[in-house]
This record gives sequence, structure tokens and C-alpha cells, in this order.
Amino acid sequence: MRRTSSVLRSVKSLTTASSSSLLRRGFSSESVPDRKVAVLGAAGGIGQPLALLMKLNPLVSTLSLYDIANTPGVAADVSHINTRSEVSGYVGEEQLGKALEGADVVIIPAGVPRKPGMTRDDLFNINAGIVKGLCQAIAKYCPNALVNMISNPVNSTVPIAAEVFKKAGTYDEKRLFGVTTLDVVRAKTFYAGKANVPVAEVNVPVVGGHAGITILPLFSQATPKANLSDGDINALTKRTQDGGTEVVEAKAGKGSATLSMAYAGAIFADACLKGLNGVPDVVECSFVQSTVTELPFFASKVRLGKNGVEEVLGLGPLSDYEKEGLEKLKPELQSSIEKGIKFANQ
Repeated sequence: MRRTSSVLRSVKSLTTASSSSLLRRGFSSESVPDRKVAVLGAAGGIGQPLALLMKLNPLVSTLSLYDIANTPGVAADVSHINTRSEVSGYVGEEQLGKALEGADVVIIPAGVPRKPGMTRDDLFNINAGIVKGLCQAIAKYCPNALVNMISNPVNSTVPIAAEVFKKAGTYDEKRLFGVTTLDVVRAKTFYAGKANVPVAEVNVPVVGGHAGITILPLFSQATPKANLSDGDINALTKRTQDGGTEVVEAKAGKGSATLSMAYAGAIFADACLKGLNGVPDVVECSFVQSTVTELPFFASKVRLGKNGVEEVLGLGPLSDYEKEGLEKLKPELQSSIEKGIKFANQ
């Protein structure tokens, strides 16, 4: 029995990222406001573990699970977990409005995952339409929600969402996020392994975008400091950029990075909820509308608060290697952004 409870304790602490103060209060709802979180694509490879992790989050009072099929089963399964939130499952387009009504945070892992040999263009052709439809519904049913975009390619789906919201007259750049947390999670893990430091203490900002060379981990700013060679930094950067491909290949056509993405999505959603609840100094990296560079959207550190983005933080000092990486990624990121805008306006 003792072993089971220790396992549960460690699972409960997953969604709090580095801070466990809220969890120490247990699952009582006295000190935290009611918050509804909707997961769109909840029956999928990312959606199911993400639904589980959000059910474990004490900040969630209502968990709304939506997909085009199989959601009632996922909702029934997750609803048996003895935590605070009430769970409802919604299936099919006619129930999408009900799933979204009153949502504080909407997480979108909907769409198809990348398979071996698939380009990000192939992904775009399928997922862009799915995201556009979901965002039209968000504009109608919960225009003030914080929207966490997981559906790939994020570099294009976030601009699509922005255009849909602009057309609907509901766009607020402070409330739209591309979830790039998995890049940070990978950078921390790989850096800790190479630097031989405890991973829980590691911090590495990751900027740029959320695909291939647009992912730029700033290992020069990593803490705790480690004297890694240029070769090590180069290898770590490349591994962080290719992390998704590493998993796709390891799963040999049977899936993509679903479990680590669900974990990263849960961490970012938790940060959004803390920000909404007025917890001070909540900072995460995210792909948002930005003036940090000349590009209209860019991932960097963002301070989260009661209105979503309170402040988009600058890049800080970059090494020569990182400056070079930044210039290299700009044309590709610009092209992905433009592709999303063009699709939304077709």
C-alpha cells in the first residue's frame, strides 16, 4: 500500500512543473477558483494522456473532453479518478459548442500526428483545416479563453488561429499561445544528461519556433552553468531540434511524441491556470505574437498573468553560435507563418 501511495504522490506532482506549493494544499477547492479546461482532440494519442494529466491538476474544476469519435469512453475512464474536477465527454461537431462554453483554457491537440516520411507540409494539409474549424467555434462559444495550440505545425497553426479570431472580431494576442514546452522539456533533459547535473534544477530557454531549425535552445543561458564544449552544444542543439523525429523513428511508424507532448502540454496549461489565478512570476517559453524580432510570431519567455500574456520577454545575451542560429531560422519561420496566414484567408 505504501508503494502505491508514493507512486500516486509522484504522479500528482507531475503537472506542477517546478512548483509543488499548490499540490501541498491537496485537492481542496477552497483556495482556488473554479476553472474549466477544454481539450479538443481528447481521444487521440496526445489527447488521452493529456486528459489524464489535467484530471490530476487541482486547479481544474471542470474538464471538458471533445473529439469527433470515442470521447464518451475516454471521459468515463478519466471521470473515475478521485480528484476535484467534474469530467464531461462531447462527441461530434454538434456538441462542440457545449464542450467549449465557459472554458477558461482550451487546449488543442487535435489533428493527425507525424508519421515516418511525412513532411510538415503533409501535416499542414490535414491539420490546418481542422484547426481553422475549431478556432471558428472558439470565437463563437468562448472568445475570452486562453488558447493553447499543440496541433502541428505550430509555426503555421498559431497564425491560422490568429486570422480566424481577427475575422470573428475576437482576436486578443495575449490569449493565443503556441505550446513549445516540449522543446524546453527536451533541452532540459538532454542538457542535464550531458552536464551531469540534477534535471529538476535545470533551466534552458528555447526560442524561435517549433519545428526543425526554427527551434533554438539557448544553452549559453542554461542553469546551472556547465562548461560544455562547442561540439557538445552543437550536438545538444541538433538533438533538441530533431527530438520529434527521434521518437517517430523509434516508434517505427506506430506513432509520434504523444506522451512527452501530453506532459509538456499539461505543464503549460498549469502555468496558464496559475497566471489566471494571480500566481506571481509565472514564466514559460511560448510561440506568441511578438516584437522581439521582426517576425510577427516568435517563441521566447513569456510572463503569464490574469489576461494571458502579461509580458513578452527579450532574448537576453546570445552566444555567436546562437546569433547565427537565429539568423538561419528566420526565413523558414517567416515562410511557415505566411503559409498559415494565407491558408486562413483563402
